[in-house]
Amino acid sequence: MTPPELEVVERERDAAPRAVELIAAAGREAVAEHGSFSLAVSGGRTPWGMLAILSDHPEMPWAETSLFQVDERVAAPGSEERNLTHIVLALSMDNQAAIKPMPVTQRDLDAAAREYEELLPERIDLVHLGLGPDGHTASLIPDDPVLEVKDRRVALTETAYQGHHRMTLTYPALSGAGQILWLVTGPAKQEALVKLLAGDPSVPAGRVENERMTVVADGDAAGA
Repeated sequence: MTPPELEVVERERDAAPRAVELIAAAGREAVAEHGSFSLAVSGGRTPWGMLAILSDHPEMPWAETSLFQVDERVAAPGSEERNLTHIVLALSMDNQAAIKPMPVTQRDLDAAAREYEELLPERIDLVHLGLGPDGHTASLIPDDPVLEVKDRRVALTETAYQGHHRMTLTYPALSGAGQILWLVTGPAKQEALVKLLAGDPSVPAGRVENERMTVVADGDAAGA
């Protein structure tokens, strides 16, 4: 497996702008190659700030972009627990048209996951991922059976994590992406980041395989 390329910025506030530069560049590359850009984003405080910057970036090809969710909590529409709530708040009205929400309010969630899988392009151009202190990424949660899903690109967790079941992209979706961009900040992520960079399968993030992975980390997360 090709290890992720690590790029360290000095401060947390520098991480999101650098990630934005990389996403916008990937977007321009994808549009030049095949006329569209598919981007999947994770939740979290730093990523929502990243999206707000990306929304106004002059070189981001929003008109050609489809914005998918990496994962989502099963919760009511408009809930503060929903990643979608914060994605909508981060983007301008014009750019909200790009959002392809995970259908987590349907009664049949398994069917909803299959529906979302059918909506995904064959290869997502870029997947943005975060990293939890416990080594989880997306909603690939330690010890959950979702880690063993090999025949689906979208699946549901079997256990509640931090109070919610979740819908998530699976390892096959991540390995099939054009590239992966990790955004990792804060001292609480140091140990998990070491394991991610080493491809340590003891944490879910360490099991992600893709030939083109970049980690943007601040000095606190990288121990620099």
